[in-house]
Amino acid sequence: MISRQITHACNLACLIVVAALFMPARLAAAQDQIVIASTGGAYDRALKEAWFDPFTKETGIAVTIVSATNAEMRAKAAAMVKSNNVSWDLYLEGEIQAASDAHREVTEDLTAFCERFSTKTDLVSNACQAGGALLQSTATLLVYREKDEQQETPATWADMWDTVKFPGGRAFPNFDDPWRVLAAALLADGVKKDELFPLDVDRAFCKLDEIRGDVTLWWKTGDQSVQGFRNGEYDVGQIWLTRARAMKNEGLPIGWSYKASFLVGDRIALIKGAPNRENALKLVEFWLDNPVVQAKACDILSCTPPSTQAIALMSDQARESMPTTEEIKDSVIIPDATWINANAPLLLKRWNEWVR
Repeated sequence: MISRQITHACNLACLIVVAALFMPARLAAAQDQIVIASTGGAYDRALKEAWFDPFTKETGIAVTIVSATNAEMRAKAAAMVKSNNVSWDLYLEGEIQAASDAHREVTEDLTAFCERFSTKTDLVSNACQAGGALLQSTATLLVYREKDEQQETPATWADMWDTVKFPGGRAFPNFDDPWRVLAAALLADGVKKDELFPLDVDRAFCKLDEIRGDVTLWWKTGDQSVQGFRNGEYDVGQIWLTRARAMKNEGLPIGWSYKASFLVGDRIALIKGAPNRENALKLVEFWLDNPVVQAKACDILSCTPPSTQAIALMSDQARESMPTTEEIKDSVIIPDATWINANAPLLLKRWNEWVR
């Protein structure tokens, strides 16, 4: 009896071993994961639907999203690398910050990884760089609450400062990246587009003093800027186009102006010591190699994907909401990333002293 039990146990153990050896790779991969940090809300939902879910379906690799502010992501990534206790694999970083020395200290140089994409003719030239892969390009711009169709709407940063002609609360971002608020103040004060950088910081704060009492929302996350508009906390504000588009898709009465906008973008950065490094690179590769995925995400968010094929696949409505070549040439500001990164600590110090 005991002999038969031992034989049965051995046979069962052998079957388990054999089953494990011949387990389909897809099922085995289901145990794998990637942790990516993003800014939450509608932005994350769009990326999950268009990018993360199709990736998991194809590879079996689960994607876990951690939501945080941009400042929190930078601080957390730096702390994890410094303590050699990294639990995230990827995080989304602004394109300007992705070119900074601080970013390079925390993230892996992707130059070698990017070589495989250098021959892809549909990708823009900066689609993959040392600081990360380009997720999308979009704008930080002036948005407003649409009211009477016959009523004039604000179009420039000077209009945002005109609280008599365009009454209502104002909204500005308040995180560790104040250059765009200072730049808007200078443009509102009459500085010409081609003379904006280097920023005249003293003049910018003087102009901000004029509108400070009308600011009803200092938002720290993109989702907060959405909730604030939805709740009627402001009527004119400076927010991201991706968030404005998401609100438009919800049917909210929001409009925007490219005459008051800055061209910005996000990069996908790989943290040094990422626990799921190879899987993380597969997720980045999946993005750059799939125009359909890029098109779906940017259809939702009204962003510009890195692939020209993706742009062609986007809906007419989404393409029409992008700034035209003429608008980019005449109105949209391309920020001076080199100057911003070189002066970031000073700008942040002055900003924190002023805004508190």
